[in-house]
Amino acid sequence: MTRQYVRVVCNVACEWEGLPPIYRVYVNDELFTERTWIWQDDLYLREEIQIEAEPGEYSIRYELVPPNLAKLSVTRPVVDYGPAVVTEDGRLRIHNETA
Repeated sequence: MTRQYVRVVCNVACEWEGLPPIYRVYVNDELFTERTWIWQDDLYLREEIQIEAEPGEYSIRYELVPPNLAKLSVTRPVVDYGPAVVTEDGRLRIHNETA
């Protein structure tokens, strides 16, 4: 099958105390990015994940890196480019564009 380019966006917000927390984004079990949260209260980041993969289902997972005193919130995941959808259970389903 042919690999497809897909871009997924979502809102990421974080409540924290002390040192800025670090979080990681995984697609299935592959580390895609690691970021340090530096924004203050009442702000969120519009996260963009670019994926080039064969058609199929993929899980996108956000994890805080220990130790942390934080709560990470990920909302409104949508595909804004490419032949894919985010399912109701939060998985990314990439379609074959040529099918």
